[in-house]
Amino acid sequence: MQPGPKNSITDVSGIKVGHAQDMKLMSGTTVVIPDEPAVAAIDCRGGAPGTRETDALHPANLVEEVHAVVLSGGSAMGLDAASGVAAWLKSVGRGFPVATDVRVPIVPSAILFDLLNGGDKSEMEEHTYFEFGKSAVASADLECPLGNIGAGTGASAGTLKGGIGTASLQQKSEILTGGPGSGNVGYTVGALAAANPFGSVTLPGRADFWAWPFERNSEFG
Repeated sequence: MQPGPKNSITDVSGIKVGHAQDMKLMSGTTVVIPDEPAVAAIDCRGGAPGTRETDALHPANLVEEVHAVVLSGGSAMGLDAASGVAAWLKSVGRGFPVATDVRVPIVPSAILFDLLNGGDKSEMEEHTYFEFGKSAVASADLECPLGNIGAGTGASAGTLKGGIGTASLQQKSEILTGGPGSGNVGYTVGALAAANPFGSVTLPGRADFWAWPFERNSEFG
């Protein structure tokens, strides 16, 4: 397996990513939006999770697909970003059909804590994260900038700066049957994370990442 062309979640066909942020506030929102509704699941861990509409992802429940996934700063206030995304999706006619001309966008979301990062939180207004959500989804495309952007704007990694990260791996195989379906087939796996860990991401007394054994193509520099 090798990284995809952009080493990004957008190497997965039909996936776009959008970001919105305020550098003075030091917070923002990231949206992952599929071209078509997508099956989703969640593994929720930790002692203080902050999520919205993730219970809908349980396989026993009615809804089978989502229309976007939101990651946001802002702690509990950041959950409002999903409302902005849902409003935009509704305006373009996307959502779970519940009746004629009535659709409900399904937008699971999760937040991170960035309230003590030195940003001017007096800049946080009633609809800040709602507007972040609308702006992020409206600007979604195949590019996925890294680091100090979107939900990663105010993130930290221990004593270091956190941020947005993404990667992809592709597995290709060749079928030589001579019939229909012959040729290159395979799959692409993409990941996107807003890295905001509490502990250290580097080895004690060194500038080397704990994750160095998993580095691909000198991506750590």
